[in-house]
Amino acid sequence: MFAPLFWRGGDRHRKDGAVLDVPGGRLTFTTDAYVVRPLFFPGGDIGMLAVNGTVNDLAVCGAQPRYLSGAFILEEGVSVETLRRVAASMAAAAREAGVEMVTGDTKVVERGKGDNLYVITAGVGVIPEGREEPGPEKVEPGDRVIVTGDLGRHGVAVMTAREGFAFETRITSDCAPLNGIVEDIYRRGITVHCMRDLTRGGLASALNEIASFAGIRIELEEERVPVGDEVRGACELLGLDPFYVANEGAMVVILPARWAEQAVEAIRSHPAGRRARLVGSVAGQVTGGRVVVRSVLGTYRVLDMLSGEQLPRIC
Repeated sequence: MFAPLFWRGGDRHRKDGAVLDVPGGRLTFTTDAYVVRPLFFPGGDIGMLAVNGTVNDLAVCGAQPRYLSGAFILEEGVSVETLRRVAASMAAAAREAGVEMVTGDTKVVERGKGDNLYVITAGVGVIPEGREEPGPEKVEPGDRVIVTGDLGRHGVAVMTAREGFAFETRITSDCAPLNGIVEDIYRRGITVHCMRDLTRGGLASALNEIASFAGIRIELEEERVPVGDEVRGACELLGLDPFYVANEGAMVVILPARWAEQAVEAIRSHPAGRRARLVGSVAGQVTGGRVVVRSVLGTYRVLDMLSGEQLPRIC
């Protein structure tokens, strides 16, 4: 509905942020709204999530995140302590990511109309001179696919906290900034064709978006895709597929084969990338795009785009 009204041409709407040519360089601009419930969950909260989510959207566009805004929709009666905790968490997350919160706004809605609070952030980043902007149009047959962390951790952490499920091992969100990993990759001179963070719809949806735009077949090796035992167990219990469950501190990186091992080494040198794995490749061109997973038995299953909302209000 929105694209025909707002889109001015080009492929800006195909990425996590708009890349804008301005005098003296290129800016990346993105925005997102956060309605996660509960506000505080194992491994994070709505404030940390709002900062890291926007930082990561800029980073996967190849930009260096610089400035963020924050707007708060407050329900009448929300406690000052809750608001203070969220704001303090945002400030700490911004410091960790190396960005500044430079402007903001607050609005109050009637009691019962706002579920405590919502946060809207926007971010601006800069693509350094000489850096080639990554995107699905750059992906080629023979490229390798890297996942920087184990799947589904954020979605399962929020879901179990919301529903009050208790597991033997506490599942925590992977919420973290990814711009440090991205900068390290570029600093080492590694060529990157495309990056996406694994938010709504997880790895499957991110790869389907890339495959459909580029007209490619992506093949994954199931045994190589990192999924924690506790997340796998929770997904089996809840009837979820980890390939479709969101992360908030992981991304997929697609790049030429000659750079794959070097990139994995760079990613694993960061706390958020310790579980990085080379998980598949771009097998060739195919009309409409396709993503498949090869099992240990050698059989294939198709990963379609997620239809509907598997886990509502996880970001």
